[in-house]
Amino acid sequence: MTSHGLEYQGCNFFRQRLVLSTLSGKRVRIKGIRSRDDNPGLRDFEASFIRLLDKVTNGTKIEINQTGTVLFYQPGLLLGGTIEHDCNPQRSIGYYLEGLLMLAAFMKTPLKATLKGVTNDPTDPSVDLLKTTALPLLKQFGIDGDGLELKVVKRGMAPGGGGEVLFSCPIRRTLRPVQLTEPGKIKRIRGIAYSVRCSPQMANRIVDSARSVINKFIPDIYIYTDHLKGANSGKSPGFGLVLAAETQKGFFLSAELSSAPQGQGPTILPEDLGKNCAKLLLEEIHRGGCVDSTNQSLALLFMTLGQQDVSKVLLGPLSPYTVEFLRHIRDFFQIMFKMEAKPPLEDERKGGEKVLMTCVGVGFSNISKVTK
Repeated sequence: MTSHGLEYQGCNFFRQRLVLSTLSGKRVRIKGIRSRDDNPGLRDFEASFIRLLDKVTNGTKIEINQTGTVLFYQPGLLLGGTIEHDCNPQRSIGYYLEGLLMLAAFMKTPLKATLKGVTNDPTDPSVDLLKTTALPLLKQFGIDGDGLELKVVKRGMAPGGGGEVLFSCPIRRTLRPVQLTEPGKIKRIRGIAYSVRCSPQMANRIVDSARSVINKFIPDIYIYTDHLKGANSGKSPGFGLVLAAETQKGFFLSAELSSAPQGQGPTILPEDLGKNCAKLLLEEIHRGGCVDSTNQSLALLFMTLGQQDVSKVLLGPLSPYTVEFLRHIRDFFQIMFKMEAKPPLEDERKGGEKVLMTCVGVGFSNISKVTK
């Protein structure tokens, strides 16, 4: 600990640090950002994320040295309101949206964000994935109502982008503690197969091949096809599939795949993409838990920020990203989770090992929301 708050090394887990710094009000200094690289310092997409945080806050102080290898971030107050942001096409809108989802409920005025850029790419969670999994998760914590919406206005595939997404979220004074311990069995599978700037038949081929895998397990499957034309289809061609399995208790486990950006990486047939995505979904279901691996850190953050009461969530195996997130929560909020391994029972086919995460919230409350 220095007088500058928290100090970190390197460019990893950049969003986690800035988001937690903004929520906890603790200053953070990150040193050695790609200092040994041929092209040192912050990348454009990281700078774009900082600009987005600057737009939703008031009084944030950011200092970056000449080479971009040291960042000092002193968080301001979360303001919200209506914002527009051009996301850098190196990463998809999902990269920026994950940060906003963590902050959106604690703004001063409800957030209405228009994000422009790449909606689907192979590295980040796509907007469709976050819509089917993260929004129901927000509702579990009491962030719901008419104001919660995530809408894909235009699709944009990597590398060209040209997509547009509307995200609006109501504000809450406090989050309610949760007990998400029984996921229940899978009752239905929904999905969306999209194709832009290529034959609409692509989406149908994806649907057929995905169904060929999942039909053996469950009859209730519906995969929508989404083929956008003209101005709404962005600047680059591509196709992909997002699948979400819903459990009896209303939890969602999801998987997705999208074609490699034009001119990069190996080309993949829509049939293979559909099959592989279906297998990824089955793997996610095998991991199980009440929250899928993409949204583990979001759930753990909301548990930490909840009222001073016990929250429990059953998760599948923790991803490396989540493990690091838990360390950051300890740094910023001094909250430690109790973790209990739940081995699968012999007679029940419940998939892989589970972890039951328990913590007592810090009682975080939205200081700028007026109590009525």
